[in-house]
Amino acid sequence: MVGRLLLFVGLCVVSVQAQAAEFYVDPAKGSPRGDGSAERPWRTIQEVLDAGLVESQQWDKLPYSEQSTLVAKNAGAPVRAGDTIWLRSGFHGDVEIDRYYNLGHITIAAEDGHTPCLASLRIRASSRWTIRGLSISAEFGQSYRRRTLVHLESHNWRGPVHDIVVEDCAIRSVADASAWTAENWDQLACNGLQVDGTRMTIRNNRLLNVNFGISVDASHSLIAGNVVENFAGDGLRGLGNHCTFEYNVVKNCYDVNANHDDGFQSWSVGPDGVGTGEVVGVVLRGNTVINYVDPNQPHRGALQGIGCFDGTFVDWIVENNVIITDHWHGITLGGARNCLVINNTVLDRNDTRPGPPWICVDKHKNGTASVNCVVRNNLATAFRNGAGVLEENNLRIDDPAALFVDPGQCDVHLLPGAAAIDAGSGVGAPKLDRDHIARPQGNGIDIGAYEWHAADVLPVDEDNGDL
Repeated sequence: MVGRLLLFVGLCVVSVQAQAAEFYVDPAKGSPRGDGSAERPWRTIQEVLDAGLVESQQWDKLPYSEQSTLVAKNAGAPVRAGDTIWLRSGFHGDVEIDRYYNLGHITIAAEDGHTPCLASLRIRASSRWTIRGLSISAEFGQSYRRRTLVHLESHNWRGPVHDIVVEDCAIRSVADASAWTAENWDQLACNGLQVDGTRMTIRNNRLLNVNFGISVDASHSLIAGNVVENFAGDGLRGLGNHCTFEYNVVKNCYDVNANHDDGFQSWSVGPDGVGTGEVVGVVLRGNTVINYVDPNQPHRGALQGIGCFDGTFVDWIVENNVIITDHWHGITLGGARNCLVINNTVLDRNDTRPGPPWICVDKHKNGTASVNCVVRNNLATAFRNGAGVLEENNLRIDDPAALFVDPGQCDVHLLPGAAAIDAGSGVGAPKLDRDHIARPQGNGIDIGAYEWHAADVLPVDEDNGDL
């Protein structure tokens, strides 16, 4: 019976795969009169959408409400759930996907060897789209205009957005901002990604020369493996519940306006405004925040690492992060409950004020003390934890050269014989370090984000998958 069931499941999978189709879009050689084949491609993805060539669903009436139901949209159209639309090199414009709730994921991706270019992408009131390998920049447009380069938008009238994947994309204001003045940065830098909705996946994208990098209002979402390089606002923002930010790199902050810049920032919003609500179940794992790589970088300023000042932050895990900055706030949670800050490394980028950066879990701005929080196994230049916080097996950095391979070049892997080796607690410690090296490698857990190991020890292959 089990064999028959497995055979039936296998046949179903083969059937679904056999039904998936591939279509092609080519701005240079395509035509609206094409059939989407490799030989007769369509011209632009926007023309495909506007012509009703994608079978999907939409709400039966607007404005959207919880009582709305989904009905067929473009029934019988050639592009359907499970299909892939391959984009070829050329300019594809400002693309807007509006009110397409797909039954299964439809993928829009760069064809191998091609570089499709967009000026911006908006996916509004839609679901189950995968966007992969596109180049998105305001400088591709006919005229440069400051904008949000990728907006995954829930809309009060049109409806929510959910289950979107954006991965392996190059997202930038301009390719080269080396000649930008502070005024240019302040007035021209675009925001990278604005992410609303639920169950969103933002993975392995490269953001360059942006204002705010990745701003996430969404809940139950994954933001993993992205690089935000050269930014003028906050690198990452996380305001939604049950999100995971892991293995992202944020570096090179440009201080050009009054914004209090953070590598990662969060705050709560409740019935009485900012600071009166809760942000629940966020995981910050293995992220690297470096204020500046080049000491001669122009428009340098003090960058807060992980700055969360208007709680309450509930059930957070902050582990294996590397924060190298020159502000007092290395990792700060202002108003926390049931939060764990463990195996992080926080280093001062220079010897000038402000700084040195601390790990701080303390009271809410309204005076409410944090409750049932733990700060354990951390390496930092300072600690400033308040009432309601258990501190265990932490180590203050007095001499970085005695601990790290090359602190001046932001390499904070541990030296052989460093005092942090085997000095941590195994209670609640992450099983992998920042490099996915299994813990422990010696007689005990090492303090900080990295576990010292022999050269022949390889990282554990861990596939995060979609949410």
